[in-house]
This record gives sequence, structure tokens and C-alpha cells, in this order.
Amino acid sequence: MVLVTTRQFDEVIEIGDPISQAKIYEAQAADELIFVDIDASFQRRLIMVDVVKRIAEEIFMPITVGGGVGSLGDFRIMLNNGADKVCINTAAVENPELINEASSAFGAQCVVLSIDYLKDSSGKYTVWIRGGREKTTLDPVAWAMEGQKRGAGEILLTSINSDGMRTGLDLFLTREVTDHVNIPVIASGGCGLASHFVEGFIEGKADAVSAGTYFCFKDENPMQARAQIKNAGIPIRLHK
Repeated sequence: MVLVTTRQFDEVIEIGDPISQAKIYEAQAADELIFVDIDASFQRRLIMVDVVKRIAEEIFMPITVGGGVGSLGDFRIMLNNGADKVCINTAAVENPELINEASSAFGAQCVVLSIDYLKDSSGKYTVWIRGGREKTTLDPVAWAMEGQKRGAGEILLTSINSDGMRTGLDLFLTREVTDHVNIPVIASGGCGLASHFVEGFIEGKADAVSAGTYFCFKDENPMQARAQIKNAGIPIRLHK
């Protein structure tokens, strides 16, 4: 298993050992590690449990994992092997009742609804599943609202258009979602400058901003980004 980043869920760039990178991010005061295997649902397999377990043994920050999770049993496996939260995308679309069941069984705080979406040439937003390979008829905002009603405790909102492009977050859609739900929304896809994090919090009204490519290919680390967010007047801790 190799840690990678992607560009629009298509081009794959290898980074290195996921456990070593996780330890680095923890040392640099990252709040949380989000570990998503975007190929798992397409290949119809569960995320690599042994990797999750090894990471959980090495670090002490919260871990969210996703990819290929399709049942309460899969939730239980991930949580029993060190995950603090489990995110679901494809399985939630195909079986929305899984959100209700997982929230009831493990608590809403463990259930993250992952929403991957694309904006087409006409400006319409739609949810995509199976690692960005399959289009649905779902609107991201409406789906986020339904996910909340069914018991999801967080939304992980990822723009496929912006993924890995370093051109900034999709602030419009992020704000649309945050305006319509009252559970935490994590904005993902597009950070290329420290100012993009600030925009995500202020203009997008996000509760958190997730980034992968930004920290892998810029001379920046989570602690430096945190300081710039703090300097913009956004309440955030500076150290571990």
C-alpha cells in the first residue's frame, strides 16, 4: 500500500509510505488524518485493514477511514482496528439505510458521509460514486441534507473538479452545503495556497479544511498553515 494524491481523481501521484507520512503529519500538529482508498469501491474490496491498524498503533490523532465500506460489519472492522470515524460514499448512495443503521449502532460521531461531486459545463452539480467513475442523479446539497436527517455526524465534501489542481476550494458549493446542514462540513479538493484554507473557513463557512496535495508538494506543513489561519482571525489551536 502506497500513499498517493490524485488530480481530479484520475492522475495518481505516489508519495510514499502511509505510516511514515502519518507520523510526520502528527508531529506537525495536524488535527486529523483522513485516509480514503478511492479505488476500493470500484474494485469492490474493503480498505486495507492492516494499514489502518498499523497507523493507529503509531499515531494518536483521530483517524477517519473510507473506501469499500458497505455494511455494519465493515464499520465494525474499521472501528475495531483503530479508526475513530468511517466515511461512506458509494454504499450510502446505493443503500441510504446504512447511514441510519451505522448511526444507530455506533453513534453519529462515527459516521461521515463522503460526497464527491462534479460541476459540469452547464454549471450543474452532481454526486459521483465509485471513486469518481459513476455519475448519479443526486444533488450534493440535497444529499447532504438527507444524510444529516439519516444520522450522519459529518460531511466530507470533495470537489472532483478541484482535486489536486491547487486552484482553490469550490467556495460556492461548500457554502451552499454549510448553509443547509448543521453538522460539521469538511471542505476538500483544491488547496494550493495558505489563503485557500482561510477562504474555506470564511467564505465557504467550512468547519474544517482537508488537504493532501498541498502538504505533499509545497514547502508548507500543517503547523505553518495553522499559523496563517490564526493570523486571519479564525480561532484555531497553534500546537499539539
